[in-house]
Amino acid sequence: MSWTLRFGNHRTLWIGFFAVVIPLLALLGLQYIWLTRLERATAIVHRSALRHFVEAVGAEVESFYRSQGEGCLALPASILEEDARAKVAHHWAQKSTNGVRLFLVDYEAAPFGEFGLFDPDLGVLETPFASDETLSIVVACSPWQVRSYQGWATDPVGLMTDERNPEYRLVLHPLIDASQHVVGVTGMILDQAYFREKLLPRVIQETLARYFVDASEEAFLVTVRNPLGQVAYSTGGSGGEASDRGVDEGLPPGTAAAPFPFVFADWTVELRGLERTPEELARASFGFNMTLTALLAAALLGGVFLALRVADRAVRLSEMKSDFVSNVSHELRTPLASIRVFAEFLRRGRASSPETVKKYGEHIEAEGRRLSRLIDNILDFSRIESGAKEYQFASARLEDVVESVVETFRARTRDAGFRIELEKPARPLPPLEIDADAIGQVLHNLLDNAVKYSGDGREIVVRVESDDKCVGCSVRDSGPGIPADERSRIFERFHRASRGLVHDVQGSGLGLAIVRHVVRAHGGDVDVVSEPGNGTTVRFELPLAPKT
Repeated sequence: MSWTLRFGNHRTLWIGFFAVVIPLLALLGLQYIWLTRLERATAIVHRSALRHFVEAVGAEVESFYRSQGEGCLALPASILEEDARAKVAHHWAQKSTNGVRLFLVDYEAAPFGEFGLFDPDLGVLETPFASDETLSIVVACSPWQVRSYQGWATDPVGLMTDERNPEYRLVLHPLIDASQHVVGVTGMILDQAYFREKLLPRVIQETLARYFVDASEEAFLVTVRNPLGQVAYSTGGSGGEASDRGVDEGLPPGTAAAPFPFVFADWTVELRGLERTPEELARASFGFNMTLTALLAAALLGGVFLALRVADRAVRLSEMKSDFVSNVSHELRTPLASIRVFAEFLRRGRASSPETVKKYGEHIEAEGRRLSRLIDNILDFSRIESGAKEYQFASARLEDVVESVVETFRARTRDAGFRIELEKPARPLPPLEIDADAIGQVLHNLLDNAVKYSGDGREIVVRVESDDKCVGCSVRDSGPGIPADERSRIFERFHRASRGLVHDVQGSGLGLAIVRHVVRAHGGDVDVVSEPGNGTTVRFELPLAPKT
């Protein structure tokens, strides 16, 4: 039955549903419109002010470090031509170096760089000892060392940052001579303690005073978080405490946040208003009526929706059962007709030789087995639905059960041209506590599906494998595969694909539902992997631990 027919069956319910929904939505919409208009202007101004503040803090921090970098690091390449260390040290001694440590890498003095750290107390460049700090400088400067060593032409560049090691954040300035060759690198190592304890408090206090002239300091909470989401600085005095939320979680209402734009780019500054905003006050005064209306509407809509869903589910279940009866009837008629035909041939003496009698007997036996499997599936499903299905667990090896079933199917499908390949591990698998007959039925159903839905393909591969926790068995066919939107539903009872080869083949729609129930009753699970045009693999696995 189509969706249109189902809609027609529920037309009265749908009319009642929309008769309730439309007035409720109109009422809620009118109540919401005036509140939105009240909030909109003040909310835009408020959010804009918060956002501009956090961006201004980042801009002030960038300006501080850029001014230091441009004043100390932007040296002419000619300074390295003679007595470079003394010249650079003299130049840096005249500069303010608060919050940074300066260094020089001279590729003119040594092909791989002569390293020098500036000591502001002595006013000299000292050769650094091996340390994590020195390693960070070497790693950051290595691309420029390669360009210098290879003599590659390089266009002039400005200040660059390297924050791969969060403990040693660097600002670099390559020195490039007139021939566009890298002759050295100047840089500064940022003092994280100075940034957190001196620079941030000063910048934040100055920016607060500039942006919120009439507001008290208690009206806003400014928080700076490190990459771990921990509070590195807060105007509320909670510096160093762990964050109560993850870095990637959404911000609370009335909060703006932005990363620092130049250095400390993985740190975030947040501004949160502690006082209630105008839109929050308006919303609070209207909250009771809005909440009560919404709750009543939700209860009413929920009841109507539940009624619609139950009715639709009943219709769909009826459709599936009708399809099931139709498919099962066809499945029963086909083998019964074959049995009648061959039995009539035998009764009339049409079998003139023992070979013909044997052939007719084999056909009758095969169709009888097909009827038995179908009846077993229906009876098993009935027991499963009623909760009366019982399993007889005993110690058995899965590969023995699989091999027995595969041999049976090989004999059945040999004349049809099918080749069933069994892949087993070289060493025997540990025994499991299983119901061998039930697991055999699982494999029967999987192989039966593989034969039915192989299309023109005649290759079926059964693989038994294990790991430390479970033993698994998979059945792979070479058929057309299952559409992606059907894979999640193929284990549902009565469900059959709506298009393609799977839809063209008759079946009861119970085989895979029984497979999943039996496997889960053994503590295992079953899954399907399929791509259109590349066949289908159904795999089930059973735990090694004994089943209780």
